[in-house]
Amino acid sequence: MIFSTPNLLPEGLDVIEQVDSIRDNLRSALRYPKRWYGLLRRSTFARAIRGSNSIEGYNVTQEDAIAAADGAEPLDAHSETWAAITGYRNALTYVLQLSDDPHFRYSEGFIRSLHYMMLSYDLPRHPGSWRPGPIYVRDEEKREIVYEGPDATLVPGLTAELFDSLNYAGDGTPVIIRAAMGHLNLVMIHPFSDGNGRMARCLQTLVLAREGILDPQFSSIEEYLGRNTKEYYAVLGAVGGGRWQPSNDARPWIRFCLNAHFNQAATLLKRTKELERVWDELEVLVQSRGLPPRVMYALSDATFGFRIRNATYRSVAEVSQPVASRDLQLLVENGLLIPAGEKRGRIYVASDILKALRQRTLEPSPKYRPALP
Repeated sequence: MIFSTPNLLPEGLDVIEQVDSIRDNLRSALRYPKRWYGLLRRSTFARAIRGSNSIEGYNVTQEDAIAAADGAEPLDAHSETWAAITGYRNALTYVLQLSDDPHFRYSEGFIRSLHYMMLSYDLPRHPGSWRPGPIYVRDEEKREIVYEGPDATLVPGLTAELFDSLNYAGDGTPVIIRAAMGHLNLVMIHPFSDGNGRMARCLQTLVLAREGILDPQFSSIEEYLGRNTKEYYAVLGAVGGGRWQPSNDARPWIRFCLNAHFNQAATLLKRTKELERVWDELEVLVQSRGLPPRVMYALSDATFGFRIRNATYRSVAEVSQPVASRDLQLLVENGLLIPAGEKRGRIYVASDILKALRQRTLEPSPKYRPALP
């Protein structure tokens, strides 16, 4: 027996309708091909990688998250952290590739392969294998065990039941709820020696992405979970009750996920509007100075506060290293970027011109929804 899906109360259905409404607005904003669309996908993907890994203590800068998304080398991250980040990037990339695969089925082989992909850098943690024995979740601040997973002998049967529930979901349960229950059950079964939280979040993203309503990169709530780690752990702790108890009420978890979806969708819509405004102003600026249109990619990233490197710029602009170097130097000469550092460590940041542009294009912050009763 695994955790069962609770009946939705009217207020829960109301939130789902509001999330759908925001998604409709987002689809409208992205309806026609826009040159900045790739930047939005890239930054959203990077934020999901960064958010999910920060929950486990693997913290990277926004620039290194972008570097991971681009397949570039890190600017600041150390070896173990970077291995965790790139492992998660590979797993999440694979998950998003499966979003429209008509032949895909959730299975033991899939989930174990995904785990190996995510943790292959640390073989002592048994990547790709079910945990060999008991497992405990420890709160390091309180110095106490806060959760004990089910006996290891139960893992194959419980995970099989979970996959069946995901493969044969014909009862009309909203995908947001099915994804949330997949996350909850996998993290409570805790089938692996390590990486269970990351695996559960990745699974939730896959279920959402296969819904097909939005581009797969825009389906995830991993960024929100990373920003609200304490609340995330608190609700899992409350529902779990310290040990494997699948008869517990999952409603608090469902409420938390509904709020996460509402707030993440509102944040993404805000960013979309801001990016379009920034891009429109930058186009005028670039044209007025006779600059090549491709430099828009560097200027847009800098305007949003990213540190620009030759490697990341040439990746997104699809130019050679010499061309990237000339472009960046041209932006410096035009007073649009400010350089710092030397040779391979050189970075470029926004000038006062770009900072002022960013302030002019700010969208009012969305009104985040408080926790449902």
